Amino acid sequence: MAIRAVLSRVKIASFPSCSSPFRLAQIIFPASALQRQICLLPRLSLIDSPVALSAEGTGDLGLRRHYHDGRPRGPLWRGKKMIGKEALFAILGLKRFKDDDEKLEKFIKTHVLRLLKMDKIAVLTELERQGEVDLAVKMFHVIRKEDWYKPDVYMYKDLIVSLAKCKKMEATMEMWESMRKEKLFPDFRTYAEVIRGFLRYGSPADAMNIYEDMKKSPDPPEELPFRILLKGLLPHPLLRNRVKQDFEELFPEKNIYDPPEEIFGMK
Repeated sequence: MAIRAVLSRVKIASFPSCSSPFRLAQIIFPASALQRQICLLPRLSLIDSPVALSAEGTGDLGLRRHYHDGRPRGPLWRGKKMIGKEALFAILGLKRFKDDDEKLEKFIKTHVLRLLKMDKIAVLTELERQGEVDLAVKMFHVIRKEDWYKPDVYMYKDLIVSLAKCKKMEATMEMWESMRKEKLFPDFRTYAEVIRGFLRYGSPADAMNIYEDMKKSPDPPEELPFRILLKGLLPHPLLRNRVKQDFEELFPEKNIYDPPEEIFGMK
């Protein structure tokens, strides 16, 4: 209060070298007296005020907050949909050299093999998502050669479903046989997609082979693969009757729609 009273009576114009009231107070009062007056001022409490003094102790107010202000923060870890720079570079390089086998193999040796485990899996997943199934198969073979690789049915499932959707049934069967050699059984969604792929490909005999393999699965049966077969085998009544009998035994409470036989020339 004493400092404010004195400064109110003194004009800054009488001290032309002073550009501020604080500078004027330094001239009028000795340093020790000024410090004693400042110490008498009420101190700011970190609890009462949302803004704290800076850590350097200079007295200027900082913007650091000592509580959460409700604003969203960044993720604590990288999400599964976020791909690192190295993985993105590998994906772009693989797609660039996919038509040149020599350059592609060189790029795999120099850039893909040195990727970390999660980056390699991210590259495989992204290639499957983009429909680059041939590159995805190459990437899968790279992963299988790693020391940390363990047979994973879900990795096989995603790759087999991607191949089946692209109607690459020969590559699909190669992956299927490789999966079975590792004593893995897919889920019924994988069975359904592979059966649908063979039916679209015009190969009902291969679809029935997958069906017979599905019957050996230790998992409980589901309705979807049967429905796909019953619909896709309408032009093949003998095969359809086999599936229909199994369906009625497993799902006696379900109904099956049988179209008129004249539609497909059965009579």
